[in-house]
Amino acid sequence: MRRCAGPLLRLAGRRPLPLRHGAAAFPAFSSSSSSSSPSDGSGGSRAPDTSLFVPVPLKPVGDAAEEDVGAELTRPLDKAEVLKNLNKFYKRKEIQRLGTENGLDARLFHQAFISFRKYIMESSSVSADLHIILNDICCGAGHVDDLFPFFLRHAKQIFPMLDCMDDLRKISDLRLPPNWYPEARAIQRKIIFHAGPTNSGKTYHAIQRFLSAKSGIYCGPLKLLAHEIFQKSNAANVPCDLVTGEERVYANEDARQASHIACTIEMCSTNTPYEVAVIDEIQMIRDPARGWAWTRALLGLSAEEIHVCGEAAAIDLVTELMYTTGEEVEVRNYKRLTPLTVLDYALESLDNLQPGDCIVCFSKNDIYSVSRQVEARGLECAVIYGSLPPGTKLEQAKKFNDPDDPCKILVATDAIGMGLNLCIKRIIFNSIVKPTINEKGEKEIDLITTSQALQIAGRAGRYGSSFKQGEVTTMHRDDLVQLKEILSEPVRPVKAAGLHPTAEQIEMFAYHLPDATLSNLIDIFVSLSQVDGLYFVCNIDDFKFLADMIQHIPLNLRSRYVFCTAPLNRKEPFVCTTLLKFARQFSRNEPLTFDWLCRHTKWPLAPPKNIKELVHLEAVHDVFDLYLWLSYRFMDMFPDAALVRSIQKKLDDIIQIGVCNITKLIRASQSSAAPGAAEVVPEDFPLSRTKRDSRVFSDHRGVKSPEPLSVALEVPGERRGRSLKAYRSSARQEDLKSHGRGSLANRLLREGLLTQEMLRQLESEWQDQHRSGRYGFAAKRDDQSGSKETGKKKK
Repeated sequence: MRRCAGPLLRLAGRRPLPLRHGAAAFPAFSSSSSSSSPSDGSGGSRAPDTSLFVPVPLKPVGDAAEEDVGAELTRPLDKAEVLKNLNKFYKRKEIQRLGTENGLDARLFHQAFISFRKYIMESSSVSADLHIILNDICCGAGHVDDLFPFFLRHAKQIFPMLDCMDDLRKISDLRLPPNWYPEARAIQRKIIFHAGPTNSGKTYHAIQRFLSAKSGIYCGPLKLLAHEIFQKSNAANVPCDLVTGEERVYANEDARQASHIACTIEMCSTNTPYEVAVIDEIQMIRDPARGWAWTRALLGLSAEEIHVCGEAAAIDLVTELMYTTGEEVEVRNYKRLTPLTVLDYALESLDNLQPGDCIVCFSKNDIYSVSRQVEARGLECAVIYGSLPPGTKLEQAKKFNDPDDPCKILVATDAIGMGLNLCIKRIIFNSIVKPTINEKGEKEIDLITTSQALQIAGRAGRYGSSFKQGEVTTMHRDDLVQLKEILSEPVRPVKAAGLHPTAEQIEMFAYHLPDATLSNLIDIFVSLSQVDGLYFVCNIDDFKFLADMIQHIPLNLRSRYVFCTAPLNRKEPFVCTTLLKFARQFSRNEPLTFDWLCRHTKWPLAPPKNIKELVHLEAVHDVFDLYLWLSYRFMDMFPDAALVRSIQKKLDDIIQIGVCNITKLIRASQSSAAPGAAEVVPEDFPLSRTKRDSRVFSDHRGVKSPEPLSVALEVPGERRGRSLKAYRSSARQEDLKSHGRGSLANRLLREGLLTQEMLRQLESEWQDQHRSGRYGFAAKRDDQSGSKETGKKKK
């Protein structure tokens, strides 16, 4: 009987995990290092990457309780003679060729032989048949080639995948994704592609059809977008439920499911029939981490009409994908509703800001830097970046949009690219380079793509807002030329759609390879997977990171898989550590109660006093999100979701206070920095650098370090390739041009970079040095010796 029958039967009879209605049973995992490129899958069977095959340890036989039958029938083995013949066996070309024919390439053959030799040499006894063969070979009555059946048997014991490679290939065959969704294939769906740039009304028209339908589902990339459609639908008297990974809100008071659902795309149900489905931002089907969710929705939603919204660059791919399902695509093109102008001049100085301006940065430090300088000019600004909680983002957007609020400037990352309605007149790119993760999982800094630039620039001059025309420019003059080139280039077409293995596929792999770790199972699956040219296997680095992190915790495979698909940023140590605690508590079958969570997060928390504390509060918010996400998958083990949601709202308010006072937090971070400390912000937020500018600077205490925040704050964005010397030189020139002797001091005081106390101390030190004639190198030596003495006293 074929070995794959077992898991199939087990899966058929398994009770499903307690998931919410409409949820994707098991959200995908994500990587890049071992993912297949779109061009990889030609349909042929690829040779497996045997470097991923981890041998199963096979212990040599110790002192046997029973008698050595082989020795009784022949004689005890001469281990020295056995070793000589084993090495002769290894060197024979015929044996190596036989090994290749049986799936043992050079790597596996060598590993299997080392294990085989160690097993024989260290065992006190071996099986009778092997003992007899070895004895015959040593006596000259047999040939070393006679060992091959025993060697192959041993190789298949330590590499069980060799015995079931055909089954593993069938399980990992991803060449016909449309066949995974029989409910969708059973109906003839109508596909309508709404194509156009940002602010063209494409999503509006799709939503109008969604609202007029008897039943519908909206699938968006962000919680904010799902929440917006949820509110619009209910405001239009169309009952609509909200479904995200962490939340389920019913439109009906009795918690009956509404006929309409607004959800994040990972949570859409492919089993529930709808009249209309809307898939927003379809170009994200190419996303290396989340693209699988758009592929699943496009191929699997059981709706009579599928309305797809997004960039025209995805039209050809969607048309080809639908050709494989036998469905035609109707394309409706839209043009931008308001004009968008790329200005011929850069901003160059924050003194030139106007109401309705949005400065776009690509790092947190630039956000801190620019917002500080904006407020130093007496202007209020709102701040939006990716790691802020959704509620805080909405409050900041509301503050910026309110015509009666004095806040008229927005400082934001590309998080404004989707999900927020903002009244922006002018988009100002503080920089046009952005950190990205390449195919090897390495961090790179490169120019933004045309698609990214258009998505961000298109936020200016929103239809229906107070600004009827949008404008785009840059902070720096030399960036403007490049930005114009980027915006003038055509958007690269979307060429492939993401896929991912399911929990059931991984479980069947585990049945064949019971001793492999989950991380190793995933690696082998991706190595063996076959895709055609329209698809690629999504990136698995994050999944593997979590799998390795919790590998030592005793969990069943299904629970382990769910924990590894948890949506978290692996660069946040506090969140990762908390997931580890969750998994450990879960493995003991001890419910994770509200009190337990409060103890581990030290709730209640106070408003932040500096940037570091604000970052920590954001991490705690993510931990609460993680708890809520797990509570919908393991309801009994995470029982206090309602209480956690209530304190999460309080935490959201606390974070809002911190963001509103972000300039004060930056000042506090600088003033509270310990003597000799190089930086006042966490390592997670390195200062903006590009490939052109990665120098080391010396801070005001003489400590060599990466450029301190205080320096970064003086020049917004990247340093534009200027050295610290050049910057100081330009500062002196500006000082000479300014009116009056104390203008530089006044400017530093206004910007918060200098206090009255510091000014008095500098004046006193300068006068002392002037009186004693301490200048130049002598003064520098005295200062250094004084610093050393101070250091000794402190010690």
